Amino acid sequence: MVTIFPFTALVGQERMRRALILNAVNPRIGGVLIRGERGTAKSTAARALAALLPKVEVVTGCRFGCDPKTRLSWCTECKERAGGADTLPGEWKVTPFINLPVSATEDRVVGTLDIEKAIQQGIRYFEPGVLAAANRGMLYIDEVNLLDDHVVDVLLDSAAMGMNIVEREGISFSHPARFILVGTMNPEEGDLRPQLLDRFALSVEIRGIRDARDRVKIMERNLAYELDPDIFRDGFNEQEDDLSKRIEVARGLLDSVTYTNRDLLSIAALTTSLNVDGHRSDLVILKAARAQAAFEGRKAINQHDIALAAELALPHRIKRGPFQQTEVTVEDLQERISQLEGQVSESSEDGIQEMDPSDSGQAEKKSP
Repeated sequence: MVTIFPFTALVGQERMRRALILNAVNPRIGGVLIRGERGTAKSTAARALAALLPKVEVVTGCRFGCDPKTRLSWCTECKERAGGADTLPGEWKVTPFINLPVSATEDRVVGTLDIEKAIQQGIRYFEPGVLAAANRGMLYIDEVNLLDDHVVDVLLDSAAMGMNIVEREGISFSHPARFILVGTMNPEEGDLRPQLLDRFALSVEIRGIRDARDRVKIMERNLAYELDPDIFRDGFNEQEDDLSKRIEVARGLLDSVTYTNRDLLSIAALTTSLNVDGHRSDLVILKAARAQAAFEGRKAINQHDIALAAELALPHRIKRGPFQQTEVTVEDLQERISQLEGQVSESSEDGIQEMDPSDSGQAEKKSP
């Protein structure tokens, strides 16, 4: 088995690492697109994060990795097998990491129904595809800009719905498709269409590190890893274990993270002031801010969480002229949020309420 380069051994690229970690805490954020020049550890970071992800409990013998405690998201086979039961026996498995080749076809991605068996033998048989293999794990696409647009559409639709539904000749089969979607690309080889670009929740632009000391550190660590990968990884085991536990704890805390009406208004005012199209960015910022708070062990989001989330959710959605800067920093966003805070306060004078996400959008209690 190949020894994976440790995630905590990566030098620099803080935004990329943060975007990956937030998706690990909350896979429902919607994935991350990493754009950058060659040799900037894009694929190394994705594989390294997958090795950190906690084990998942799956239905014993299920080909699709269904969660034994979540009946609503079970595949067709598990529902038929369970009958009226609400749970099925489970077992723990390593989180899957699936690498999608650029040449993948739609059938290879979504899976296929065997129509011949259905007609001749009356048997419904589904051959799982990439989406089934990636369920509750990580789906990695290198050079995503070179993948067929229709295949990218299918992937993003499944990631958004959390389900893969295949219908052929009146026969239907469904299975859960919840995964962390990570796409990497080199802009020099062509960009994604704006419609597809917007479907990636977070986006990060990375470049080669310019600090000489950090570049020396990169060389030293890579040489040590090539010399003996196992010994090199052993030196980072404690840091890797700590980060893995933080992600696991944050996942458990995520549903308890609250937000106020003022937080929602701040997000809406920020995206409106930047002339961002649509509403996807607002939802992404909220989800990422909650993941950031959970990762830091807090049960309520704050202004800084919103700024950190916006830094990752907005760069690929902001309309720019040819001479405008491409960088959007946390400091810029926090300053803009502070400027908008007065307007937000006026809009919410009639009471700021703390929102409990589990309470169907209803206010639970007054905040201080």
